[in-house]
Amino acid sequence: MTTIAVLGNGRVGGNLTTALTRAGHDVTVADRAPGAAADAARAARIVINATPGAGSLERLAALSEELRDKILVDVSNATIDGPDGLPADLIYPGSSLAERLQEALPDTHVVKTLNTMLFPVMTAPATLTQAPNAFLSGDDPQAKQAVGELLVDLGWHKEWIIDLGGIQTARATEAAILFVPHVIRSNGFTPFAISIAR
Repeated sequence: MTTIAVLGNGRVGGNLTTALTRAGHDVTVADRAPGAAADAARAARIVINATPGAGSLERLAALSEELRDKILVDVSNATIDGPDGLPADLIYPGSSLAERLQEALPDTHVVKTLNTMLFPVMTAPATLTQAPNAFLSGDDPQAKQAVGELLVDLGWHKEWIIDLGGIQTARATEAAILFVPHVIRSNGFTPFAISIAR
C-alpha cells in the first residue's frame, strides 16, 4: 500500500482516485479548500497532478516544500483550447509541462505518464480492442519504477509500459495531445490511446 495524494478532483482525478483506492492504496483527494493541496502533498509518498495543465505549473511550484523528496506523477497536458474547448496548441512548445515542473521543483522526482489517452483508458487499458501503451518520462529510475508499479495496479501489463528516458522525452508525449481533437472530431469520445505497433 502506498500513500497517494491526488491533486484535482475532476474526471481524471476522480477516476484515478477510485481505481487506486480499489487497488488497496491509501488515497487522499485535495479539494479546492485553502491549504488542502499542501496538507495532502505533505502526507503522501506519491502525488498525482490531475489539475488542468494550463495552471499546473503555478499551482505546484507553490508546493515546493511539501513536494520535496516526493514522486510527482504528472498526467496533465498544458494546452491552449480552441473555440470548441478541445486542445488547439501547446502552452510550452519546444518544452513540456513536465520539464517545467522538474525545473521548478528540483527536489521532487517528476514522472510523466498516462497523458496520451482519453481518461477512461488510464484505469481500464484492457477494455480497448488492442493493447495500448503507457509511456514513462523522468530522470529518476527508482521513481519511474514506483510509478510503473502503480500502472500495473491500474491494469497495465508490464509489456505495455514503455520507459522513454529522461524528463525531456515528455515533450514528445505531450505533443501527442495535438492528435486528440482531430480523432475526437472524427470518431467522437470513444476511448482510445496512442500505442506503438511492432
